[in-house]
Amino acid sequence: MKFSIITATYNSAATIMDCLASINNQSYPHIEHIVIDGASSDNTCQLVKETSPQSIVFSEKDSGIYDAMNKGLSKTKGDIIGILNSDDMYMNQNILQKVADLFESTNADAIYGDLIYSNPETGQVTRTWQAGQFSKKGFLYGWMPPHPTFFVKKNDIRTVWIF
Repeated sequence: MKFSIITATYNSAATIMDCLASINNQSYPHIEHIVIDGASSDNTCQLVKETSPQSIVFSEKDSGIYDAMNKGLSKTKGDIIGILNSDDMYMNQNILQKVADLFESTNADAIYGDLIYSNPETGQVTRTWQAGQFSKKGFLYGWMPPHPTFFVKKNDIRTVWIF
């Protein structure tokens, strides 16, 4: 099972290093990392290329974060798709291994989990989003889990647009 992790960036030099480290340090080995950059004018792309040479970087003007996510979706080759934006990071190095194990043991089509918001300067937790029980009706009526915690099997996607 291979993960495709999409990261949308735009002038993200201040935050991208923590995001890259959290992907590069994952214990799960099968990761495709796709960075969709909105033609940054800072050194975001240079940092990605120097720090994470295995990442695939596309840099061009876009129409915003959701356009970037959709571009990333169209370029994925992995079995499982996840989104980790440039100012997000995984809590520890075993997150993708845990997600892979859950996909294997549950035969789920999608998996999501809790999200911890923290102050980037102090690391202090400012808020926690509790995943709760999945409800198909809620999902159909607009409930959605946060991007960094949501993983879905690619073969279950026919057409998806993130908006």
